[in-house]
Amino acid sequence: MNPTDKAAAAGTGTPPAAEWTPRIVAFFCNWCTYTAADLAGVSRLKYSPNVRVIRLMCSGRVDPQFILDALSKGADGVLIGGCHPGDCHYVEGNYKMLRRFRLLRRMLSDMGIEPERVRLEWISAAEGDKVKLVINEMSAQLSALGPLNLPGKAKGWDAELTAEREAVHA
Repeated sequence: MNPTDKAAAAGTGTPPAAEWTPRIVAFFCNWCTYTAADLAGVSRLKYSPNVRVIRLMCSGRVDPQFILDALSKGADGVLIGGCHPGDCHYVEGNYKMLRRFRLLRRMLSDMGIEPERVRLEWISAAEGDKVKLVINEMSAQLSALGPLNLPGKAKGWDAELTAEREAVHA
């Protein structure tokens, strides 16, 4: 019996909702974290398939706008991976990312978005197992938090603003 038949037999008339999986966008440093992700793949380490990796030359290149853009376009979380402090190929790029990351988490909290949806990890090229661990942990954490649905929330915020404008001009 297929799910639609089961729902009809139960009297609900609607099929059960498909199981939701979080969408993760990952910004990985070319020299360390991206290489570690490649090592994880070559080593056939299994991690959640719901992550989309974007390779950048340095974690310091990640602009907070990239993260906000990913969330506004449907990502449920963002993972940033860079070289360990002191090992950055661009000397201070990871420290620049750390400062931006701390500010961004405060801003997300002020916006009502759980700061845990954005994560920063230092992962060297030899730590393929850590890539697997971090991605699986983040996927489980986002599953517990539930969908962000920022595009849907934005529609609700727009409706509130429209109602406020109409109330002021009435």
